[in-house]
Amino acid sequence: MQKVIIIGRPNVGKSSLFNRLAKERIAITSEVAGTTRDTNKAIIDIEQKQCMLVDSGGLDDSSELFKNVKKKTLEEAKSADIILFMVNGKMLPDEEDRRIFYDLAKLKKPIALVINKIDSKRDEQRSWEFDSFGAKVVFAISVSHASGIDELCEWIYKLLPNDELKADESDDFEDFIAGFNQSGEKASEDFANRPIKVGIIGRVNVGKSSLLNALVKEARAVVSDVAGTTIDPVNESYEIDGRVYEFVDTAGIRRRGKIEGIERYALNRTEKVLEASDIALLVLDSSEPLSELDERIAGLAAKFELGIIIVLNKWDKSQAEFDKVCVDIRDRFKFLAYAPIISVSALGGKRIHKLYPLINEVYENFTQKLQTAKLNDVIAAATRLHPIPSDRGKVVKIYYAVQFGFAPPKIALISNRPKAIHFSYKRFLANQIRASFELTGSPLVLIPRKKGGEQTESESE
Repeated sequence: MQKVIIIGRPNVGKSSLFNRLAKERIAITSEVAGTTRDTNKAIIDIEQKQCMLVDSGGLDDSSELFKNVKKKTLEEAKSADIILFMVNGKMLPDEEDRRIFYDLAKLKKPIALVINKIDSKRDEQRSWEFDSFGAKVVFAISVSHASGIDELCEWIYKLLPNDELKADESDDFEDFIAGFNQSGEKASEDFANRPIKVGIIGRVNVGKSSLLNALVKEARAVVSDVAGTTIDPVNESYEIDGRVYEFVDTAGIRRRGKIEGIERYALNRTEKVLEASDIALLVLDSSEPLSELDERIAGLAAKFELGIIIVLNKWDKSQAEFDKVCVDIRDRFKFLAYAPIISVSALGGKRIHKLYPLINEVYENFTQKLQTAKLNDVIAAATRLHPIPSDRGKVVKIYYAVQFGFAPPKIALISNRPKAIHFSYKRFLANQIRASFELTGSPLVLIPRKKGGEQTESESE
């Protein structure tokens, strides 16, 4: 698939153009220079031809962090097929812009000079000054007013080959739900073939970007000691033995009082990433004590009913004993008792290889079809061991249990009095089911439901 990259100095409108071409708000836009620090990617469709669109970080030498961003952006340009070099039409041509454009032109790739923010006749007259670049292809556009975008898309369209295939939509989760059947055969097949979507979450500076880079074995995300370097979610696909993993490194989450402006929007984006994920890698800094913020972030993963793996990063800097740390985590994160714990050193690459088998195991548990007969045997044995408390003198029965959904496993408890099945009793049943089925890393949703009637609110256990 052809790769089209948008390159330019900070605040020229790269992310706005990216969002306009992608037809959705993927990249964060802001008046703050340097908002985009990592590359964003999206597959876009231009008149039935597809390409990979890349929004790069701004080219800036003002700090060590932005020098790293600039270096990564120029590396991305080398692997691109088409380059859109973007400048601010509200300003006169800059010598640094001219130099960068010449360097990019030396790559011998199709390149267009895109002059943005041409909102008036005066802007248009100023844009003529950019003739000094000697660019063969020039577009004067206004992203905010959507002018000049069609001409730009037409140019890109002509450069794209005709054999690009449309994205395979067969792995859409909603399609799976619509086609769900009691046997679970279709569901098993769909989940076996689709990519595993993994969100990487944690507070700032715990090493999430380093973990992503180690997992995909390349410097995919910008790594810096500056807290909050990652703002946009950074996505990357990686394939091992025919299995595709889609990783997303989310913005580090701060204490509520410290979340302002861009980072407040980034927090919302993190929640959207988790909503679309199968598994969350909850990254903790093992060299520091657990905090209340760690618990709140863990609660996000639980809220979205994801498969969860707790990753103790920076283990090479930790002086603690693994078993003791695990006890502390289990005590603080009682609601994640099912989540496996693994220690790694992302920067050193230690034990990273053990994460892939663990992700596979959790995903298999997360998407499995529980055997119906065995499930009902477990429920029957549990109710004999510990009968359901009566409801104002009335006997409460569970007639049978049936799995009606996956990712995570969702079990309907068909009962004569579903509202009388207390939360604590559902927790007891969940523990009994876990003791009989392999559900490590996966939540379990139990929904009491009246036979032929309305279901009650679900609970994840």
